[in-house]
Amino acid sequence: MQRRRFLRSLAAASAAFPLTYAGFASGLSGRNEPPGFSAARPAFTLDYAPHFGMFRHHAGEDLLDQLRFMAEMGFRSMEDNGMAGRDPGTQESIAQEMTRLNMRMGVFVAHQIDWQGPNLASGDADKREAFLADIRASVDVAKRVNATWMTVVPGRVDQRQEMEYQTVHVVESLKRAAEILEPHGLVMVLEPLNWWSNHPGMFLSRAPQAYMICKHVDSPACKVLFDIYHQQISEGNLIPNIEKSWDEIGYFQIGDNPGRKEPTTGEINYRNVFQYIHERGYEGILGMEHGNAAPGEEGEQALIDAYVSVDP
Repeated sequence: MQRRRFLRSLAAASAAFPLTYAGFASGLSGRNEPPGFSAARPAFTLDYAPHFGMFRHHAGEDLLDQLRFMAEMGFRSMEDNGMAGRDPGTQESIAQEMTRLNMRMGVFVAHQIDWQGPNLASGDADKREAFLADIRASVDVAKRVNATWMTVVPGRVDQRQEMEYQTVHVVESLKRAAEILEPHGLVMVLEPLNWWSNHPGMFLSRAPQAYMICKHVDSPACKVLFDIYHQQISEGNLIPNIEKSWDEIGYFQIGDNPGRKEPTTGEINYRNVFQYIHERGYEGILGMEHGNAAPGEEGEQALIDAYVSVDP
């Protein structure tokens, strides 16, 4: 009943978004739909990836039902930060359903860092080995769920060392990790995190810093995760920084500021940012690592409508 009510509301919304909804029937032609798949709207132009829980009021708590709802709403990928912590049977079930739905797997978190103290920046041999053990384990997870990308955060700064020494420690650890990932065609994406609203004291906080580190690691297995929310807070200047970092960006994540909710709820001009990313020919995933601005079914519909309004 929840889904039927939602689909009726989508039909009513077609007048508000004629370019997106009115051509729905013709837009389905040429798509490779799996058996039993009934899309409610055409796929988005860019490949946005929701996460579990984002549409639970419409789809319920079952993870596979949530995947089906995402696909029906035109989403072609899904990301799950906590995938590595799920049991192998659940991972395999998710992967099988995503394959049936022609969906791609986005990032999962590869390494559970110590949020209280320095990690890779310290140069501590035991912490480096623990990190590399997580990377090896993440290879198995990636294969099980058909993933390519995994998120890596180097951890906090080491206040007892100059940044240059810390940078060398981080680069050396990432080079070792890249040696593990390269033979499998896997990619760790380094995520700078903002100090001012969410993660004070993180070693990696700026896009140019991540770009420099990737250049020094010099591996296709090490790229930048450009989280538009974090970078708006840390440095702004979004499109120029995306342009300058372009050849090292492997993945994007989304969130408006302030609030870390869906596009159109804050100050970022996502219509222009997405248009630039599209014009550059980006074919990767943009993870929807944000909350819903409004609660319940209405909030979930508002979130989808927001993406409709800013999609190129």
